[in-house]
Amino acid sequence: MSYHVVNIDSPECSVSCSKGQLTCREADGQVRQLPLEDVAAIVITSFSAHLHSHLLLESARHGVSLVICERFQPVSLLLPANRSSDTLLTKAALSLPKRTTETLWRKTLDAKCLNQALLARHLVPEHPKLEPLEKTARRKSLLKESPCARYYWQIFADAIGATDFRRSRDGGGANDLLNFGYAVLLSLILQKLFALGLDPTLGISHETRERATPLAYDLMEPFRPCVDWRVARWLREEAPVGQTRIDGRFRRYVTEFVVERVGYLELEMPLRNCLEEVVRSFRKAVLTKQTRNYQPWTPSNSKWVG
Repeated sequence: MSYHVVNIDSPECSVSCSKGQLTCREADGQVRQLPLEDVAAIVITSFSAHLHSHLLLESARHGVSLVICERFQPVSLLLPANRSSDTLLTKAALSLPKRTTETLWRKTLDAKCLNQALLARHLVPEHPKLEPLEKTARRKSLLKESPCARYYWQIFADAIGATDFRRSRDGGGANDLLNFGYAVLLSLILQKLFALGLDPTLGISHETRERATPLAYDLMEPFRPCVDWRVARWLREEAPVGQTRIDGRFRRYVTEFVVERVGYLELEMPLRNCLEEVVRSFRKAVLTKQTRNYQPWTPSNSKWVG
């Protein structure tokens, strides 16, 4: 598979292919090009992009998939006929031994709990709940998610000055801000899964149900604190006191977390690229059935900045 996943997010642009070059011409006349043979997938998040029919033909010839998004959410997946199903990858995902899926989920859960503890320490360094949170996060158990969450959200509530805050999908207030950020994160994970040929309905922990994408829910878990950090900063530094309304300014602010730079395996990169690298590592682990190839993200060599 070619390496690059190209994101087209300019507000107005024209995307075409000429002499083997993927070409994006922006409204200000700026032109960017990349050899199509080096592209694995093209993700269109621009709300007003013009796609030339020749691009569709050349993409099919080169085995490139196109992911069309609305409000960052993938709504259409265009695949070449010979890539309409990745038989090898699908068979590998369906045949993963239970022990392997449990190990993959354990690594994911370990990363999520560690990231929560790291962010909590950054938010309130002297909080009395930090020690039990960090101790629980280091436990080798698949049952630590709930107790970690209990400590973590207590610290988060104090960090944003809302002692009555309780994390709930339907809880209102700061929960609405978190839900919006998580929706953006989910969309980004789905983009990467589709672009790299992984079926998001084949998860490793979350339950499969109608219209659900459990693999996306699984792989987004370690990245949730990135959204939490952005929301915490919004409430502490940007929003009027007590205001938790989702307006245009908040939407722009929270979605910028994808371009923040984070550390990953001794490198520093935008979070969007980190998402892709994590999904690639998971794909390799599925194909090889070697869990060591899967590297969920932890900011061990970066700080909570942005």
